[in-house]
Formats: sequence, structure tokens, C-alpha cells
Amino acid sequence: MMKVYEHSDSGSLKLRSHPWIDAESDPTCRYYDFKTRPELIRSSLEDLQQWTSYPAIETFYRLLEWLNGSESILESNDSAFNGAAATAGTPSSKPLQCSGRLMILYRNLALNTLPEQLHRLTDAIAQALSETDPLFEWGAVGATIMPARFTTLPGPPERQRGHQLMLSFWAWGETEAETMRHLDRIFHNLTGALQRVTDEIRRSIPAASRQ
Repeated sequence: MMKVYEHSDSGSLKLRSHPWIDAESDPTCRYYDFKTRPELIRSSLEDLQQWTSYPAIETFYRLLEWLNGSESILESNDSAFNGAAATAGTPSSKPLQCSGRLMILYRNLALNTLPEQLHRLTDAIAQALSETDPLFEWGAVGATIMPARFTTLPGPPERQRGHQLMLSFWAWGETEAETMRHLDRIFHNLTGALQRVTDEIRRSIPAASRQ
């Protein structure tokens, strides 16, 4: 079964902004609104460029296109990727690991200021993933709820405070090709889980609150 768990991240308590301007670790990084500029998905994510020969990257691009498209009530905020490499202390018996993250939030930014909505989203994604692809054991997804300030919401700063969800992912393999195949499987599973959760939430949240 694919591993799904609550992930404790060292930076999870740091307040982040949405939309953000640049990254402290790399000032060349920029926030892009993929809802209005979907064509940038395939050109702006530089840490994926050297891995595009593998189907996993196309699967990830399609996940981002759906997540930021008209059928989704969610959107992405940030992502990162570390390609297949030998990693000391990997929790798997496989020698190679690739990893990364995907930050997601409700497109209706006000929903992100309601803790119960973020916990509901997190629990639903974890449940959907745990029921997906039960024979798969060479990948994992960790969920971390992180504080955020939504600067485009009206009102004083305290009314702009909320949370977003970071989905961290890991895939393991004997070879680079196998590791990337397992990563592709994770992205397929994550796409299906997010689509399922979106459908469930859409049925329960009034239409006016989704946008």
C-alpha cells in the first residue's frame, strides 16, 4: 500500500505569503499564477527540465494543468523537485530516491482561513490516497498544514491569516528509470485522489463559496 502520513517539516511553522514574490533560498524563483497563465507550467519549473524525458514529468504537468484549470476548486502555490539520486538513510531498501513537494490551497482564498476546511481537505486526501493503488509500496506522500498569509484578502493582517497544504512525495528504486517509474505512479495516484476529493467537496460546498 502506498504510504500516506502526517509529515513534520522543519519549515512548517514559518508564515508564508500567497501570492509570494520570490524565494529566500533562490531569489530567481518567482510565483506564477497558473490559473491565468497555464502555458507557463511547462516552461517555468526549472527543476523539472532535465527530467522531461521521463513520463512522470508529463504526468506532473497534467496534474498542475488540471489542478489550476476550470474543473478544480483548488490551485497550486509552489512546487519543488529533487531528481533520482543515491540518498543515505533512505527509509526504503531501494538505493535511489527522488522527492519533492506540491503546495495546494482552496481557490476561494477565504476558505483557507477556516482551520476546519484545511483539516477536512487534508483528511480527505489522505483517505483517498490510502485507498488508491493498494499494491504499490515504493512511494510515499506526506501532508503538512502550513501557516500562510493571503495578502489579497480584504481587512487587517489578522484576517488574512490562514493555512495551505504541502504534499511532500518520495519515490524509491533500484535504478534511475525504476525510480522515475515509481514517481509516475505516485503522480497518477495523487491526480486521482485530488480529483475524487474535489468532486466530494464540490457536492458539499455551495457553488458561491468555491470560486
